[in-house]
Amino acid sequence: MIFTLNEEIHLPGCLQSLSWCDDVIVVDSGSTDRTTAITSDSGARLFVHPFTGFGDQRNWALDNTSPKHPWILILDADERVPPPLAEELKRVSHTTPASIDAYRVKRRFHMWGRWLQHSSLYPTWVVRLVRLGHVRYVNRGHAETQVVDGATADLEFDLIDENLKGIDEWFERQNRYSTKDAEHEIAAERASPSWSGLVNGDPLVRRAALKGIAMRMPGRPLLYFIYAYVLRGGFRDGRDGFVFCMMRALYQGMVVAKKHDIRRRAVAGG
Repeated sequence: MIFTLNEEIHLPGCLQSLSWCDDVIVVDSGSTDRTTAITSDSGARLFVHPFTGFGDQRNWALDNTSPKHPWILILDADERVPPPLAEELKRVSHTTPASIDAYRVKRRFHMWGRWLQHSSLYPTWVVRLVRLGHVRYVNRGHAETQVVDGATADLEFDLIDENLKGIDEWFERQNRYSTKDAEHEIAAERASPSWSGLVNGDPLVRRAALKGIAMRMPGRPLLYFIYAYVLRGGFRDGRDGFVFCMMRALYQGMVVAKKHDIRRRAVAGG
């Protein structure tokens, strides 16, 4: 199940990596490029639905596209499934016990033709293989989180995420995403941070707890850069790592600035 918006650059590679799958569903949110034509030519099933949030879109797709199989692989168009992961997915879809309703996978982020192993904070775990009818999504800032009925297990092999659109498009997306994250953080700051989550065995819980603490700290862009470039070894990716860590730090600054703007406009409007 692939979610798209103007993905004519990424979609062919994603579809090619799914040639082993007999039911590929593309859920588009209003593309104006060749995304829908590429989908139709590939034989994948195409659905179009207005986008209101990543969580909303995933829930709608699970409810309205009639998947043929009980296990659904959730993908964005800039992601690819390498052969070792494909074999693992086919195996676990037939051998998973009833107590497990979702799987996490490690995502490898590629940019400028290479894997940014350290500066992208690998391993980044994401829940992408879900049992139909046992997982629901909730909008969270620009992204989403999921509620799983049963247990969540880990896959061994990695998912590939590669940006081919260039830095201008990346910043355009970050501008939209930072607005959503700023709004979400303002609402989330009413709750106390989860210090215990930092030592939780679930990497997704640890990441959420770290974000909840980091969003309250002063000097957030600088702290993020130090964390990603120095503590997590982003410097080991060379100049590409330096630039990417700087880009991610700038994103943190965008969220901080937009939170300030939202609060100031609320005061002025009141």
